[in-house]
Amino acid sequence: MPDLPDRYQPLPAEELLALDRQHVWHPYGPMPGRQEPMVVASASGVRLHLAAPVHGQQELVDGMSSWWSAIHGYNHPVLNEAVTTQLGRMSHVMFGGLTHEPAVRLAAKLVEITPAGLEHVFLSDSGSVSVEVGIKMCLQYWRSVGQPAKTRLLTWRGGYHGDTWQPMSVCDPEGGMHEMWSGALPQQVFADAPPGGYDAPVDPAYVAHLREVMARHAGELAAVIVEPVVQNAGGMRFHNPGYLRVLRELCDEYGLLLVLDEIATGFGRTGTLFAADHAGITPDVLCVGKALTGGYLTMAATLCTSRVADGISQGEVPVLAHGPTFMGNPLAASVALASIELLLGQDWAQEVKRIETGLRDGLAAAAEVPGVRDVRVLGGIGVVQLDHDVNMAAATAAAVREGVWLRPFRDLVYTMPPFVTSDRDLARICRAVCAAAREG
Repeated sequence: MPDLPDRYQPLPAEELLALDRQHVWHPYGPMPGRQEPMVVASASGVRLHLAAPVHGQQELVDGMSSWWSAIHGYNHPVLNEAVTTQLGRMSHVMFGGLTHEPAVRLAAKLVEITPAGLEHVFLSDSGSVSVEVGIKMCLQYWRSVGQPAKTRLLTWRGGYHGDTWQPMSVCDPEGGMHEMWSGALPQQVFADAPPGGYDAPVDPAYVAHLREVMARHAGELAAVIVEPVVQNAGGMRFHNPGYLRVLRELCDEYGLLLVLDEIATGFGRTGTLFAADHAGITPDVLCVGKALTGGYLTMAATLCTSRVADGISQGEVPVLAHGPTFMGNPLAASVALASIELLLGQDWAQEVKRIETGLRDGLAAAAEVPGVRDVRVLGGIGVVQLDHDVNMAAATAAAVREGVWLRPFRDLVYTMPPFVTSDRDLARICRAVCAAAREG
């Protein structure tokens, strides 16, 4: 590339890796890292193109949708156009005292497609921050309506809500990645994990347990927060949507707000547009992110009902004192709106059903692999659970040899492929999951 400035000239993979080892701190890893990352030079469709071959592979089918966000794959012309068109107008402008069309249109679209009754949208720049905002909304609501003692949160075990402070406090406190902070985090109230199985009947004993915990702490609880239908990074567990209806009814009975964290499940991943749709309920607060922008830029949103917004607005401090610098970023808002319209402009539900069928067929063989405890599939999520912690290096290498990128964790080898994954590539992903389960 002789006409490009030096900063745009690609560095050799070896030099990049040397700089990476010296300076870059990767997520959930030590510094310096113990495992060498693969260098991605570009991406298109569902493929990651590597700067140098790894285990004989120059490109990998992405079975992770870049942590569940790139639902349309990479380098999509519609999303590219949305970003470049907006870039020609303005890349960013502060949202305090100003507004702009991309953010306004996006907020209106989110209100239109989310469960009825969610009328107000607070935009932020990451899923974890959207949960922070949702929790702040709930705490400030009760303070504003004259019940400042309601400051704690109820959740069930097995959950994961992010890596910032309040979200860490409602992640599973035992055995999770945030256990080391248990003495410093706010002390929340934890019910038992919901019984597993999307199709398993609702357990009356568990409903009684939820009622008992909620009744015992009702005076100090501000809200219940859960991941609906799928507990994601806490263990990729599925549960009957009936438990969401139970939570809605119990929250109404005991005067609590209900927060649903749909950062991972929103925009079709579980087979309905939002996981709350499986249960036909509306939460008081809804958090979305990840697939919101189709994986292009970082953006999240916290939606709430008029009850919550009006309560805060009538309080002694009538504002929600939160304002990320890049809140409502025009580039992110434009591509988010384009991603939503791209999704809704096709038969996305049929595509997710196709992926679900392919995962069920392709992962069935994993049940025969020694060391596999369970195989489960819901929508565009396929999970193989082992009876031991995964050997990350061995499992990753096995998947790469099959030409697939996976990121196992704990005792799980799983996939959440882009919705545009072909049947052929889906079968390849399933072979890679099985290989990773055998080798890991």
